[in-house]
Amino acid sequence: MSALFPTYARSELSFERGEGAWLFTEKGERYLDFGSGVAVTALGHSHPHLVEALKAQAEKVWHVSNLHQIPDQERLAERLCKASFADRVFFANSGAEANEAAIKLARRYHYAKGHPERTRLIAFEGAFHGRTLATIAAGGQEKHLQGFGEPMPGFDRLPAGDIEAVKAAVTDETAGILIEPVMGEGGVRLIDPGFLRDLRTLCDEKGILLVFDEVQTGMGRTGRLFAHEWAGVEPDIMSLAKGLGGGFPLGACLATEEVGSTMTPGTHGSTFGGNPLAMAVGNAVLDVLLEDGFMERVSETALRFQQRLAAIKDEHSDIFEEVRGQGFLLGLKCTSSVPNGDLVKALAAQHLLTVQAGDNVVRLLPPLIIGDAEIDAACEKIEAACKTVAPATAATA
Repeated sequence: MSALFPTYARSELSFERGEGAWLFTEKGERYLDFGSGVAVTALGHSHPHLVEALKAQAEKVWHVSNLHQIPDQERLAERLCKASFADRVFFANSGAEANEAAIKLARRYHYAKGHPERTRLIAFEGAFHGRTLATIAAGGQEKHLQGFGEPMPGFDRLPAGDIEAVKAAVTDETAGILIEPVMGEGGVRLIDPGFLRDLRTLCDEKGILLVFDEVQTGMGRTGRLFAHEWAGVEPDIMSLAKGLGGGFPLGACLATEEVGSTMTPGTHGSTFGGNPLAMAVGNAVLDVLLEDGFMERVSETALRFQQRLAAIKDEHSDIFEEVRGQGFLLGLKCTSSVPNGDLVKALAAQHLLTVQAGDNVVRLLPPLIIGDAEIDAACEKIEAACKTVAPATAATA
């Protein structure tokens, strides 16, 4: 019996090493990793620039706490601000921590401006913002809330896309609106850019804050550094993690000067957040993502992959209903007769790793550095997996 908490329904796979988009078992079996540790290893496994940055920092200092200056923390914050809407950054260790900081900041801002009653956030059905008590309350999904008592108050959930419902939900207690530009865990559901623009307008009219959760969508995952760039709007607060550390635990909460400056000494903190090891890797990730032409290559390669997936969907309409997503945050929505878990297992049997999502969707989250060879290999494996699940589909019908 394992000494671990039984919190994960793990596969039987165990990997010894990784290289680029590939993972290798102890027996030397090779798997194409189109899960990327749930959108985390954005630059693939053992990227030489990231490895060198981590090794170099490991020989210097690992941890000093935020009681002291951390020069690379200042550097990474400045670079993130220069590349975004933001003026201030708080570093954490995960997406959930980044979202906790965002939620606290939205409340703190109004407190500092003389409106302590503004504590509620409007969130959206099907969202996922993390596993802490506050973030599961924000997401509101019963499967995450069950067994943990009364959900934390302060969140009003609505269907995404209905701007009139959002307008009607704003009260004198509303602090802001929290939304993912693409709902990843919720089924790779793209939020209409017009709706995001309407939210920005509404927030400006009501004096409330727009908070984008870009934990999964940020750091180039959709073909832009941040997914909200596609809509041409900017938030007041944004959370990042996953790809930001390229596999090293790293999260961040970004904000404008007006909002971020209200988090004064003692209002928030983290023992490990922004440690020297994480900062070295985070800066190395940005070195690559900000290279001339990198994002353009991601968009071009992702488009080719989407086109290949569309052809597979058309050929196997008994298995797939739709190809969803943007960039390398893609989803294959399965028909009602094909559970997505079955397809994930069939793909793993073909040595292609993917991730389940809500709404009977299989997520495809390859490293941003893949090329045509990996796309061809992935499509061949998807085709092969379709042949193994098709008979079950026919029998069900």
